[in-house]
Amino acid sequence: MSLSEQEIIRREKLEELKKLGIDAYPAPLYPVNNSAANIRDHFKGEANKEAFSDVCLAGRIMSVRDMGKANFAVIQDSTGKIQLYIKRDDICAGEDKTLYDIVWKKLIDLGDIIGVKGYVFTTKTGETSVHVKELSILTKSLKPLPVVREKDGEAFDEVTDPEFRYRQRYADLIVNPHVKETFMKRSRLINSIRSFLNEKGAIEVDTPVLQSIPGGAAARPFVTHHNALDVPFYLRIANELYLKRLIVGGFDWVYEFSRNFRNEGMDRTHNPEFTVLEFYVAYKDYWWMMETTEQLLEKAAIDTNGTTKAISGDKEIDFKAPYRRISMYDAIKEYTGFDISGMDENGLREVCAQLHIHADKSMGKGKLIDEIFSAKCEQHFIQPTFIIDYPVEMSPLTKKHRSKPGLVERFELMINGKEMANAYTELNDPLDQRERFEDQAKLMERGDDEAMFIDYDFLRALEYGMPPTSGIGFGIDRLCMMLTNAASIQDVLLFPQMRPENFDN
Repeated sequence: MSLSEQEIIRREKLEELKKLGIDAYPAPLYPVNNSAANIRDHFKGEANKEAFSDVCLAGRIMSVRDMGKANFAVIQDSTGKIQLYIKRDDICAGEDKTLYDIVWKKLIDLGDIIGVKGYVFTTKTGETSVHVKELSILTKSLKPLPVVREKDGEAFDEVTDPEFRYRQRYADLIVNPHVKETFMKRSRLINSIRSFLNEKGAIEVDTPVLQSIPGGAAARPFVTHHNALDVPFYLRIANELYLKRLIVGGFDWVYEFSRNFRNEGMDRTHNPEFTVLEFYVAYKDYWWMMETTEQLLEKAAIDTNGTTKAISGDKEIDFKAPYRRISMYDAIKEYTGFDISGMDENGLREVCAQLHIHADKSMGKGKLIDEIFSAKCEQHFIQPTFIIDYPVEMSPLTKKHRSKPGLVERFELMINGKEMANAYTELNDPLDQRERFEDQAKLMERGDDEAMFIDYDFLRALEYGMPPTSGIGFGIDRLCMMLTNAASIQDVLLFPQMRPENFDN
């Protein structure tokens, strides 16, 4: 790969540093004892200057103002930015001014990482700064930081270009430090959920990512090959069936934050690799799960943002419980005018035709209902809403409704027009489960590449007996989008999938 002029110059500067006997990549130990944020937040001038009379910190050079025998510079560490005052006679106390005149003035660039020792003071303009007494080069940057430049006659800022930001997240975090707050919130969100579940007595577990049967959801899997066993494996599309095996084995409440993979489309709310929280609880049903979900999300919103309310685009979402409940059939009737309860496949195809919804031959009754709801209903549910009581054809792993024939005890949580969680009273009848799997196999034969495989080992586990159970799966990435006002799922993934770069040019 060819180097830019700036990259060539920086490599030449690196060689000059080596000739001066200066290691531009010294051993990692550096005695940092303070941070930019701590200094900014706690330095009070004369009142506590002694506490900041001997500070040592390190960071990346973000700007420099050359004033001849003195310079002001700004460095950025993991907590933010702080101004430095660097005086020629301070860092070169003797006759030899090489460090300042050659190293600082000519060989150091924006983006280099330096370490400084000195004391904190307030400038005449009122800016808290560090008066540098010692300066060390800790890392030489060989690539310039992104800057505004011209492209096709128009101003173009690499810092805001999504292609650049998602592909080079490391550079994005340097020049857009506010981006880090999104991922700090993501960490707080996950920690809040984990704390909630642990306090309730749930047990965190790990289940396989490589699976011989991609079960637990209707989705297209990624396929790989295990050389030693000489068999195909699939990256998991869900961890549901393994977690339910643990309920069979005697655990009462298990959960897992799992990385799932689906070989499907990509858009602002879908990424082929994503994070899901699933948990399963013995002797509970979907009504209990709705109440628990409300409690969990209310707490998570407060722990993440300090309030139950979150801004998502031009909408304000309130996670405060309780949430509205409406059946899927009632939702479809409300927003389309059609009562599809009791309709067969042909009737549903006619409804799709009247609503101008695509319906191909591979779609069974469940898929057709899902298409109608997705196209005409889900975008209307902005505040948290439970869509309950799904048709049995849409839910091959769900227990039949105790009082409503043809339905199952299932809900999806809709927020801001998107599915945020999916939950069931779990099907624990092994004979019924076998029939549902066989129905899915027939759909697969018709060409539905998202139909479920038959998992015979899971059926065997159910035959040992799984207690009445409720389970749920949360889309962590989408939830993080809601709580950070992110427009795209790529904004809440540190390293989203991208088309590979061509480094040969």
